[in-house]
Amino acid sequence: MAKPKKVAAKPRKAAAKPESHLGMVRRARKINRELAEVYPYAHPELDFENPFQLLVATVLSAQTTDLRVNQTTPALFAAYPTPEDLAAAVPEEVEEILRPTGFFRAKTKSVMGLSAALRDQFGGEVPGRLDDLVKLPGVGRKTANVVLGNYFGVPGITVDTHFGRLVRRWKWTDEEDPVKVEAVVAEIFPKSEWTMLSHRVVFHGRRICHARKPACGACPIAALCPSYGVGETDPEKAEKLLKYEKGGYPGQRLKPPQSFLDAGGKPAPPLGAGQAGK
Repeated sequence: MAKPKKVAAKPRKAAAKPESHLGMVRRARKINRELAEVYPYAHPELDFENPFQLLVATVLSAQTTDLRVNQTTPALFAAYPTPEDLAAAVPEEVEEILRPTGFFRAKTKSVMGLSAALRDQFGGEVPGRLDDLVKLPGVGRKTANVVLGNYFGVPGITVDTHFGRLVRRWKWTDEEDPVKVEAVVAEIFPKSEWTMLSHRVVFHGRRICHARKPACGACPIAALCPSYGVGETDPEKAEKLLKYEKGGYPGQRLKPPQSFLDAGGKPAPPLGAGQAGK
């Protein structure tokens, strides 16, 4: 039986009058519900086994891909499994391991500094409070919310470049500052949705709603998007733009959740076995 051809959702018709705040909130919540159906397996795309690994990996993910971080951290954590180990490391040796992630000298300083702070101020344990986390070297609200939401179960909104780009495209806000974006979005959704909303939006930004050429014609929420048409609208051409599992390619984690694998996702290759994702 022939596989049915995908048909892009019809774009939203131009509104006769400006959208009200209530209308925007309702549309935003519907987008979240739709994304929950598209990405039921959405998850943090950094490999980690404990809060220390998640904290370090998130710091390393700045200005590079999660895939590249995942390909690099196995060697780092094999050599330095605890904050005490990393804090006492030889900086040049850490730099050599982190070189593939870019900005490796600054990142070495950050991860060694936060490790020393964990050792000296928190008994080698990662704290579960935002106020404590943001005091660590190289740790801002984004990193803190990643750790809190994905290890400690504390709801948080992670405003990375994908999240900020999409919420502006969807006209939830026109704010550019991540802290202001976080505050605006937090008012739209209940706390219980914050962590998973972050994963869904980032998944969508990486797979379909790309920065330079969004795959509008293959977008499942096109009918809810006021920016429909900024990218490729032809369904067949748009489908060729899809990335990661949506395009039939490996994901970003070497050890992804089983739900991701069950949905057709493939684990990423280790460093040296394939090229890093874009």
